[in-house]
Amino acid sequence: MVYFSELSMESKVIIKVEKSGSKEALRGLMDEVSGEDGVKGLLVLSCDENNFTPESVDEILRGASLPLFGGTFPQIIHGKELIRKGSIVAGLTYDIDVKTISNLSSPENDFDKIVTGLIPETGETQTMFVLVDGYSRRISDLIESLYIQVGLGINYLGGGAGSIDPMALKIRQTPCLFTNGGLVKDSALLVTSPMPSGVGVRHGWSKLEGPFRVTESDTNVIKSLDWRPAFEVYKEAVEKYSGKIITKDNFFDVAKSFPFGISRLGSEIIARDPFAVDDNNWLTVAAEIPSESFVDLLTGDQESLVSAASDAFKYARESFDGASEQQTVLLIDCVSRAMFLGDEFSHEIDAAYDADSQLIGFLSLGEIANSGKDYMELLNKTAVVGVLAG
Repeated sequence: MVYFSELSMESKVIIKVEKSGSKEALRGLMDEVSGEDGVKGLLVLSCDENNFTPESVDEILRGASLPLFGGTFPQIIHGKELIRKGSIVAGLTYDIDVKTISNLSSPENDFDKIVTGLIPETGETQTMFVLVDGYSRRISDLIESLYIQVGLGINYLGGGAGSIDPMALKIRQTPCLFTNGGLVKDSALLVTSPMPSGVGVRHGWSKLEGPFRVTESDTNVIKSLDWRPAFEVYKEAVEKYSGKIITKDNFFDVAKSFPFGISRLGSEIIARDPFAVDDNNWLTVAAEIPSESFVDLLTGDQESLVSAASDAFKYARESFDGASEQQTVLLIDCVSRAMFLGDEFSHEIDAAYDADSQLIGFLSLGEIANSGKDYMELLNKTAVVGVLAG
């Protein structure tokens, strides 16, 4: 069992990584980081390929001596490396308070009441980490409640955990979030901390055609656009610009290059990732799109996406208040951006890398972020960079 450590004498966040993907290695990392002086909480990032289950890791998580949060993701990031198998454990020296919302998809949840009950006041909180099961429904409803009940006085950073299988939403949800109570699914973790941070959010996609009116939808399923079956409209537009024939069989492979966009007053277009089409010619999208909204067809290329990641890092640095402290960079990048960029994704990581800072991160199923100023949204196909004290 080999551990890799990235730690300087001045650093506050203690980061250790292993690449075997075994539960024993995870236990070793957690024990080692928990024993470091000043560590008050753990951020645990693991790869989906580890195949962790509640049966294999719950004993480890429940035995942790410190509060923890985290998840399993398609891939994780350490330094300039994208890791397919293994785990990262980061020891945080700021207090963290972890709250769990179970049954996130349930229509019975009143998120306004739940959020106010869990977080009655922000106090000294400067940063809230928000991790969700990426295949849960009602994520957008939760985020709206956070925006209304908690407000924009703090920074938000997080994203969706889970498998990259585009059809997993229709098949099953697997436990993908780490808590002190075990590995859970269909849940959200709200983690408050007085840790200073800066946040940058950019995607690099631009309008190609539209707008199209969403004339019928059901949460994250678009049934019709401009009163026609949604896939027919999308297919016509994509084939006109791509020169490719898009079918139900190759849908995701082509659609990853052509997301939808929703305009927001005073902020960047919100990207929405279509990832499946069904026998009704309805499109399943990675987040809710309400009926009577308007969407555009977006496009981008390697240069525009990498440039956006670079801008996100720049804005995160500029908005960071703890400039005199050591910094850790947390990169939360959409898994479909990595699939779109392929071998060139290394340039996206380079855009958020600074030799003077530690870099960790993960590929997400939806991104959650807010700089403390703008309207908060569930994002897709977006690069989110957090600069953390330590």
